[in-house]
Amino acid sequence: MQSFVDRDLLSGAAAVILKNNMVVDYHNCGFADIESKRPVTEDTIYRIYSNTKIITSVAALCLLEDGKFSLDDPLSKFLPELSNLAVLKEGSDDPSETEPLQTEATIRQLMSHQAGFSYGIFAESPVDALYLKHNVLGTDGTLAEMVTKLSALPLANQPGTRFQYSVSTDVLARLVEIWSGQSFIAFLQDRIFRPLAMVDTDFVVPEGKQHRLATNYVPVDPMDPMKPGLNAEPDSILGSFQQPKALASGGGGLVSTISDYTNFMQMLIGSGEYNNVRILKDETMALMQSNQLPAGKMVQLPNWHMPNTVFGLGLAIKTAPMPGEPDQATGEVHWGGLAGTHTWISPSGGIAALIFTQRLPGFWHEFSHEFKRQVYQAAV
Repeated sequence: MQSFVDRDLLSGAAAVILKNNMVVDYHNCGFADIESKRPVTEDTIYRIYSNTKIITSVAALCLLEDGKFSLDDPLSKFLPELSNLAVLKEGSDDPSETEPLQTEATIRQLMSHQAGFSYGIFAESPVDALYLKHNVLGTDGTLAEMVTKLSALPLANQPGTRFQYSVSTDVLARLVEIWSGQSFIAFLQDRIFRPLAMVDTDFVVPEGKQHRLATNYVPVDPMDPMKPGLNAEPDSILGSFQQPKALASGGGGLVSTISDYTNFMQMLIGSGEYNNVRILKDETMALMQSNQLPAGKMVQLPNWHMPNTVFGLGLAIKTAPMPGEPDQATGEVHWGGLAGTHTWISPSGGIAALIFTQRLPGFWHEFSHEFKRQVYQAAV
């Protein structure tokens, strides 16, 4: 990773490697802020964006164990406003051309991005323009208000027909509130953050910690993301993390440190247990890491090549190695965030790793993939 910093492609990075659930390597390089030359440290705070989704999925699975819902319950059982959604007519480029909902989406489909929702920000579907027009993920609205906005918009496709990356995990965060009777952040703090000693993980960076927040960067030439040079990027996607927001985005709203997230990863690797604290049962963890897509369906993502990949309950699952990876990559579970945070576990290899950077968009570069290849090569 130092070579990417030296070439002015990354400001800095932090990396952790685990073997048999023990940290065997930890390394920082570069700067959390280039202008001030503030170095990356173990307690540097990062916008983890979609790495939030794994945490939200674990929160929901805690409530599954509590008996609050069944995976095959329809969404309308808990969110009646989603009971009679229209669906974009198949093959249409006009979001006003819709057809009736054939089958209601289930919680299982929601947790595996098969519920028919889209995202808005990736322009993957004609309905994305409506998501942007109605500001579905507007930070001045609550999770409940977000669901109300969605209830007035068509689905991008019939539930269960394909994997489409979406606001599903934000909807899941609203369900966590309904099932638990708590705010989303209060539930996370009670059931995940405090038990796992995740002391810096939150939806806001308080004033006393703001000096530890990494600056976010974009390539100096967005059309050539591997051209050296970085510009600081304001927080335009989900707004500033230095002030509280109404929206506690379960899909991308958390900040964290690599130290905090390593504790969370060790819980996942430990089959739901970390440091004698159990968050999930063994069988629930096995379910989370089991494919939930119908036979023949695979993960499809705009601008992110992810072949031979299926999806569990909040985690992607490799069915075959990527080029340059060993056989131990088969069965790997992983996910990442838009600004270059990436986490993965190889159950068969007994290894796992985290790489945290702050560069938008994270999926345009080879940094995390190169790191992963080197970790596998070292382990083998």
